Amino acid sequence: MARDTNFYYSFLVLPADKRAAIISVWDFCRAVDDAVDEAAPEDAERQVSLWRREVARCFEDGVPSTPEGLALQPLVSRFHLPRHAFDALVEGVEMDIGSRRYDTFADLYEYCVRVASAVGLMCVEIFGYEDPTARQYATDLGVALQLTNILRDVPEDLARGRVYVPQEDLRRFGVREEDLRREAGAAGQGVQSAAVRAVLRHQAERAREYYARAAAALPSRDARRLVAAQIMGAIYWAILAKIERSGYDVFSERVRIPRPRRALIALRTWLRTALTNGA
Repeated sequence: MARDTNFYYSFLVLPADKRAAIISVWDFCRAVDDAVDEAAPEDAERQVSLWRREVARCFEDGVPSTPEGLALQPLVSRFHLPRHAFDALVEGVEMDIGSRRYDTFADLYEYCVRVASAVGLMCVEIFGYEDPTARQYATDLGVALQLTNILRDVPEDLARGRVYVPQEDLRRFGVREEDLRREAGAAGQGVQSAAVRAVLRHQAERAREYYARAAAALPSRDARRLVAAQIMGAIYWAILAKIERSGYDVFSERVRIPRPRRALIALRTWLRTALTNGA
């Protein structure tokens, strides 16, 4: 796994066998997303069908046809990986084909659950847990991470013809897609439109709500098992906080947390969890 991903430092706290399993799951999910994301429009549906069949091969004693599927298949029974999460991921990636617009937050929520929470539900089976509330924690944290991504990546998504900010929010704050493009075109000057700043602030507040929901759902007796997920959440929370401090200027440059800072966040999260929940 590339050291520059925001997940790298969270996976370092895992035992070697679980770290290898998480990386295999991550590689599979990344391959599904990339195959559809990078496909020509006329080929995207075919890619979805190919990966839907690959999931079936992994879970039905078939022979996977990809390196990612071959690496994943032995982990299915070992870690009791949930097939519904893999199917949901493919469905979520399929939602990116076409208009790439979401009218309401309810629509966007379903997308977030499929492309992000589904991955969290895979991961918690590898992390291990006793309290089934851990699955709700994974679901809420996945939504929070995806909402943070959506806010951070507004200009990149615009360049690809995508708008993930719900259309109902744009209407509520009187923002048109052209207004977002104008801000992207004026990168380096800060957010010029009060209406754009307000709609982006609303996205940040919604992400904060889901971080809070995840924190409330985190089962205390599983906190140490789920420390890798907590590290992911802490790093993405730092991204969100940095966006807020910038006045919601996601247009001047892609908001990043430097590697040393990510490492420090991981260490602090691990220490806090260890001290709070016993050595």
